[in-house]
Amino acid sequence: MQLRHVRTLLTPQDGAAKVTCMAWSYNNAKFAVCTVDRVVLLYDEHGERRDKFSTKPADAKYGRKSYMVKGMAFSPDSTKIAIGQTDNIIYVYKIGEEWGDKKVICNKFIQTSAVTCLLWPAENIIVFGLAEGKVRLANTKTNKSSTIYGTDSFVVSLTSNVSGKGILSGHADGTIVRYFFDDEGSGESQGKLVTHPCPPYALTWASSSIVAAGCDKKIIAYGKEGHIIQTFDYSRDPLEKEFTTAVTSPGGQSVVIGSYDRLRVLNWSPRRSAWEEAKPKEIAHLYTITALAWKRDGSRLCAGTLCGGVEQFDCCLRRSIYKNKFEMTYVGPSQVIVKNLSTGTRVVLKSHYGYEIDEVKILGKERYLVAHTSDTLLLGDLNSNKLSEVAWQGSGGNEKFFFDNENVCMIFNAGELTLVEYGSNEILGSVRTEFMNPHLISVRINERRQRGMEENKRLAYLIDIKTIAAVDLVGGYNIGTISHDSKIDWLELNETGHKLLFRDKKMRLQLYDIQSSTKTTILNYCSYVQWVPGSDVVVAQNRNSLCIWYNNDAPERVTMFPLKGDIVNLERSNGKTEVIVAEGVNTVSYMLDEGLIEFGTAIDDGDYSRAAAFLETLEMSTETEAMWKTLSRLALEAKQLHIAERCFSALGHVSKARFLHETNEIADQVAKEYGGDGTDYYQVRARLAMLEKNYKLAEMIFLEQNAVEEAMEMYQELHMWEECIVVAEAKGHPAVEKLRRGYYQWLLDTQQEEKAGEVQESQGEHLAAVGLYLRAGLPARAARLAMARDPLLANGDVINRITTALIKGELYEQAGDLFETIRNPQKALECYRKGCAFLKAVELARVAFPAEVLKLEEAWGDHLVQQKQLDAAINHYIEARCSVKAIEAALGARQWKKAIYILDSQDKRIAVKYYPRIAQHYAALQEFQIAEELFIKGDRPKDAIDMYTQAGLWEQAHKLATKCMRQEDVSMLYITQAQEMEKQGKYKEAERLYITVEEPDLAITMYKKCKMYDEMIRLVAKYHKDLLSDTHLHLGKELATEGRLQEAEYHYLEAKDWKATVNMYRVNDMWEDAYRVAKAHGGANSYKHVTYLWARSLGGEAAVKLLNKFGLLEMAIDHAADNGVFDFAFELARLSLKQKTPEIHLKYAMFLEDEGKFEEAESEFIKAGKPKEAVLMFVHNQNWDAAQRVAEAHDPDSVADVLVGQARFAFEQKEFQKAEAFLLRAQRPELAVKYYKEAGMWSDALRTCKEYVPSRLEVLQEEYDKEAAKKGTRGVEGMLEQARQWEQAGEYARAVDCYLKVQDPSNSLLVEKCWLKAAELAIKFLGQPRSVEVTRLVGPQLVAMKKYSAAAELYLNLDLIREAIDAFIEGEEWNKAKRVAKELDSRSEEYVDQRYKEYLKNQGKVDSLVGVDVMAALDMYAEREQWEKCLETAAKQNYKVLHKYVALYATHLIREGSYDKALSLYVQHGAPANLQNFNIYKRLFVEMVNAPGMNSAEAYPSWADLRDVLFNLCGNLVKSSEVNTPAHAEFETMLLISHYYATRSAAQGVKQLDVVAAKLSISLLRHTELIPADKAFYEAGTAAKAVGWENMAFIFLNRFLDLTDAIEEGTLDALDHVDFQNTDIPFEVPLPAHQHVAEATREEIRDWVLTMSMDQRLEQVLPRDERDTYEASLVAASTGVRSLPCLLTGYPVLRNKVEFKQPGKEANKDTWNKFLMAVKTSHSPVCQDVLKFIGQWSGGLPSSSFSFQ
Repeated sequence: MQLRHVRTLLTPQDGAAKVTCMAWSYNNAKFAVCTVDRVVLLYDEHGERRDKFSTKPADAKYGRKSYMVKGMAFSPDSTKIAIGQTDNIIYVYKIGEEWGDKKVICNKFIQTSAVTCLLWPAENIIVFGLAEGKVRLANTKTNKSSTIYGTDSFVVSLTSNVSGKGILSGHADGTIVRYFFDDEGSGESQGKLVTHPCPPYALTWASSSIVAAGCDKKIIAYGKEGHIIQTFDYSRDPLEKEFTTAVTSPGGQSVVIGSYDRLRVLNWSPRRSAWEEAKPKEIAHLYTITALAWKRDGSRLCAGTLCGGVEQFDCCLRRSIYKNKFEMTYVGPSQVIVKNLSTGTRVVLKSHYGYEIDEVKILGKERYLVAHTSDTLLLGDLNSNKLSEVAWQGSGGNEKFFFDNENVCMIFNAGELTLVEYGSNEILGSVRTEFMNPHLISVRINERRQRGMEENKRLAYLIDIKTIAAVDLVGGYNIGTISHDSKIDWLELNETGHKLLFRDKKMRLQLYDIQSSTKTTILNYCSYVQWVPGSDVVVAQNRNSLCIWYNNDAPERVTMFPLKGDIVNLERSNGKTEVIVAEGVNTVSYMLDEGLIEFGTAIDDGDYSRAAAFLETLEMSTETEAMWKTLSRLALEAKQLHIAERCFSALGHVSKARFLHETNEIADQVAKEYGGDGTDYYQVRARLAMLEKNYKLAEMIFLEQNAVEEAMEMYQELHMWEECIVVAEAKGHPAVEKLRRGYYQWLLDTQQEEKAGEVQESQGEHLAAVGLYLRAGLPARAARLAMARDPLLANGDVINRITTALIKGELYEQAGDLFETIRNPQKALECYRKGCAFLKAVELARVAFPAEVLKLEEAWGDHLVQQKQLDAAINHYIEARCSVKAIEAALGARQWKKAIYILDSQDKRIAVKYYPRIAQHYAALQEFQIAEELFIKGDRPKDAIDMYTQAGLWEQAHKLATKCMRQEDVSMLYITQAQEMEKQGKYKEAERLYITVEEPDLAITMYKKCKMYDEMIRLVAKYHKDLLSDTHLHLGKELATEGRLQEAEYHYLEAKDWKATVNMYRVNDMWEDAYRVAKAHGGANSYKHVTYLWARSLGGEAAVKLLNKFGLLEMAIDHAADNGVFDFAFELARLSLKQKTPEIHLKYAMFLEDEGKFEEAESEFIKAGKPKEAVLMFVHNQNWDAAQRVAEAHDPDSVADVLVGQARFAFEQKEFQKAEAFLLRAQRPELAVKYYKEAGMWSDALRTCKEYVPSRLEVLQEEYDKEAAKKGTRGVEGMLEQARQWEQAGEYARAVDCYLKVQDPSNSLLVEKCWLKAAELAIKFLGQPRSVEVTRLVGPQLVAMKKYSAAAELYLNLDLIREAIDAFIEGEEWNKAKRVAKELDSRSEEYVDQRYKEYLKNQGKVDSLVGVDVMAALDMYAEREQWEKCLETAAKQNYKVLHKYVALYATHLIREGSYDKALSLYVQHGAPANLQNFNIYKRLFVEMVNAPGMNSAEAYPSWADLRDVLFNLCGNLVKSSEVNTPAHAEFETMLLISHYYATRSAAQGVKQLDVVAAKLSISLLRHTELIPADKAFYEAGTAAKAVGWENMAFIFLNRFLDLTDAIEEGTLDALDHVDFQNTDIPFEVPLPAHQHVAEATREEIRDWVLTMSMDQRLEQVLPRDERDTYEASLVAASTGVRSLPCLLTGYPVLRNKVEFKQPGKEANKDTWNKFLMAVKTSHSPVCQDVLKFIGQWSGGLPSSSFSFQ
């Protein structure tokens, strides 16, 4: 807060003329000052004096100077001023609203002692203090005063809180007392609050504390309960005087205290929660401040002085201009004045809660204010000056504001629409919607007041794109939900909020009546629609038509006009309503019928005469007809009968108009006679009741007046004979009989037989009545009468007619009753059943037909279910023993307990699916225990857990979850619960839950978020010791940022980071603490460094004193100089250690040199006594003149260094003569030699050396030689020249060295020549060792250069044979290499051959390799998978080699899954009896028998190949050493199996041989130790089934199914072998690794086996032969004799056999003949092949004679 002097309102006088009191009005328009002469001066808000008036004494006799004014205050409405005087009185003056209004005393309150101070905090309530110590209240309404509380001490000051709901009084004994009219829920105490050290003349009550001051020159701020929170002590300040008065800003954030010549300002800092003193406003010669007054908007402060002056100050935190149109004055953190610069109007924006206002924005066509505080949102309308403050949690500024409605602001944020009514501090309403378009929201706030409706606030909005909701914002309830079939793109309520218009994307316009919930489509292709302002008239456009609904109660009545353009606007003003239409470039206006619009307004106003008069001016149309109807209804309701008559006349309702006309004549007659309007006359009231068809009311009105005849006449006119007779009977009228006869005759004439029958019945004529009832088609009535009269029951003809009529009319129940009455139970039951009269049917059945009862009960239940009477159906179903139907009915009827009772008695399989449905019901009722039990019974524990979770019953959920959930799901449950606890502030409980599921990190995060750091540290220490230090460090940083330095220090030190602590205190200028921490926790030098920094912050003498105190002065100077802080270093040296000054100058000079400030550096070097450093600096920077100058002036010894430097520079610049001259001047010729040498100027170097340094000439010459050798082409030439010279001089060794040194990549020819020359010289002139050494050096180099022949010749010169051979090999000159080896070293021939083979291999030249090394070549073919070439080449070698590679190729093919190709290899090349090949043959056999699709005629070639290979193998085994071994036996078995398979495939191709094929499949079962058992049994079973052997098929396929189950289980232990006892089918077989038959096929087999097992004819045993043994078994069960298998079927050959030459080979003769016949008839080549094979295998076929015996 800053105070700026604006102007002097009242000029001070020369002497004491104290301003006693001042006050600002509540509306900020007036400012009052009371002077020492008791005159009240009135100023306007700009500070211009506009009025004044004198006060008056309590009693004129004491004179005008008998009192002083001690208190003055404006009333809250700013029209009155209360004046408190020392002559024991308070006057209230009415000053009026305008300047110059007459001032009159409207109240006076006489007291018992002097008034000392006064407040007017609320309407009609003045609070004041008295000299006797009382604080009293004066009520201006009752003109009475009363004591609020009393003390014994003079009241020196009074103040109120910001809201005016509480007061404080200060007393002369220092007591401060608090009192509340309303504590606004703060809970603060009342009564004596605190005793101040002196009388608190300056007392204020700010928003956060109480500030008091007085004559002890101390300002003390007290907390809400009187504890001292701050003290500002000025008692030692000689310039300060006592504090006299104080005032709080309207927002309560600032306090100004007045004393002598000075205003002190205190501002509240919310962040520090403390008062901060601003710079005081000091004005010389102002003298003591006696009064202070702060303008209500916070913008001005006025101070009155002892000398009578009044000064005005501007109060402002800051000012800003918004868009050059508005001035924002922040007069306090929570108060802003917004001024429109163009109009001068001002709005005071203030947070009622004292929150600090952030940026203020002006939006919505610069009419609306929006401002945020931390917890609220401020909104305002600048035009109406309505302001609102609503609670609003910060949402990051993402709100969107819409100002389309003048009464309410719409705020969208995160899918929520919030409505705030301007001028209200409560949110009007809040709804969820995603649609932010203002066209999709309509709000109406009291726009058209209606009779009997105080508040009418309504909202319509979209729930989703097809659903509208309407809400009453006053009651906060939904008044309608409209679901539509298409997307909605516009909606608007009418002004009363009772009707809603909306349009969809299909351009259809709908009208919805909210009260009746009816929706009507009123227009298609609607392009424009609007309500006419101030009415319920609708205007819309449909293509080229203007459509107007003047009465929307009749939406079908529409007025239409043709249009040429589009409607752009609708205007209503000055009694005219115009539709503005754009027709091309022109604008045309269409006038609406204002009268029709006005009609609606008249109706709403209840002025029916005006409405009728207006309607009479209109032509009759659909609209006017609807209006006449509306008016007629309303006029009748209001008993305005003449208007109603006029309405019915206009509508053409002649009868109603005539009836009302007669009624009006009666009313008028009565009015003439008795006065009034006549509508209360009985005849008028009765006629109106008749008009409303309320005849009973009319009768009652007539009978009240004893007008019996009139009542009877009314009924007779209306043909209501019964009512007429009842009235006549009741009143004993003589014409009753006549009326009855007339009534009966009339009934017959008008064919009302029913009524006539009733009349006859009532008169005892029952037979006639029955006849009439039957004529009237009422047989039930006739039946009821007949059953009540025994004579009629005895009349069979009557009964027959009645029953026939009842059945024809489908009145079965009544017919049943009648049949039962006449004792015909069969017919009765039939009728009851047809008529669904089940109760009677069951009762009858129990007596007559007991067997039918159950069926009837079930039918009864079904009927009740159809009738939706489910609860009634339950018991009937139970009676009928239909449990399922009973359960369904109980559930449908929501009879849950009954359903449970029924379910508990049912089978669990039936009950299980119903329990969850019942459980859901109990869960909804929150009867969780029952629900849980039911979920468990229904096998749905997960649903029970979800139920507990949703209900927040976490313990029950956990208890259940641990029984039936995974751990991670339980954890998720707990974490969710913990988060809920966290939201509720139950942190300990949340922590316990997190720890339970081992999630301490989440608990730590929670405590961190809540800033509960001790708890956080406790958990980190327990669960994350490794992170404890980092956590302390992080907390330290956070606390330091928040200004909580002591806590931050603790955490930093716990984290062992004392440096951060020191740095924190440094930043906050708390050096003692920084020093303390550094000394206690830092190293030896750390506290010294802190002391140095402390000294730097102090500077001057203080710094020297501090450093001396710690003995660190010299160290500090060095440190400052080393760190470039030279001013500080010089300052310290100057004040204390002058001897250090040269050292500082030197360091400063070096620093300046680094900075490039050479002149300044020169000066500093000289001051430091170091001129040589200055010289070197200039030399380094090549400023030779300056270097020469300084050297000559200050350091003559350095002159030579300058010359050397110049010489070096000249050399760099290629000025060699000049450089040489400088060096000779400096007497340094050796440097000249060095520089020439470095520049490569060897001639000059040699010249200079020879002239000036001859002693070094030889060394230089050697260096030159070395350098020449190193150089490129130029160096090579030099080297060659040198070599030739050595050669000519006979120095051959040196010449050789020189030639060898020649290296020139660009000239290989030259290099080659040099090397050859070197070798030649070495061989010629140097000894053997040296020449060999040179040759070994040169040879590889020549090879590298691809000069192979040259290198080889060189080697051969010195008899280095192996090296020569290698050179030829390197050059791929194999013939030369071989020749050298052959001629010179025969031992190397093998070496050359070996290298040649390797070469061919590496080059991949296999074809060439064949000629050299066949086996290597074959291996290479195999490696490269060139198998055809490999086998072709191997075949040329020998049988053994060939089969080695055949085996390799076969292995390769098997690995790739091509076992058929592998088989064909052995077919082609034969199968040798090599032991190492056995696994290949076995693998081929296994692959073949396991392969799918091999049980067919097409598989014959594959089986024949396998058979032939195995036959070839067995033949070879007989000739080998492996004969008669187990392997031989196994391959013989495999051959037999292969033969069976091949023969089976051949037989499958010939229809006559299907039995042979089936027998072969069955015979193969004895070999299941070698072939897959499941496949074998499947094939045997299906083959047997195909030929009709169902017994065998059943047993084999059953076995197959057992095997498939065993494969899935992974064990054969469960197999039952009972069917295969005493057969040769093995039990112990290998378990197949996988299923060989597809799932679908297995299911088909399973179904067949199941079907066959039910067949009684099927014998589940294997067929037996003459041996009493299973017919396919080779071994006889009784004798153990083994028969030979038939070569064609595998079945045992018992007798009638065909024998072959080979012993052990036989065939069944019948089968053999059949086979031969089939071969002859079918000419099957495969069968012929089988015969051919049998011939080979068995040593030839028998003679082909047939016998058919």
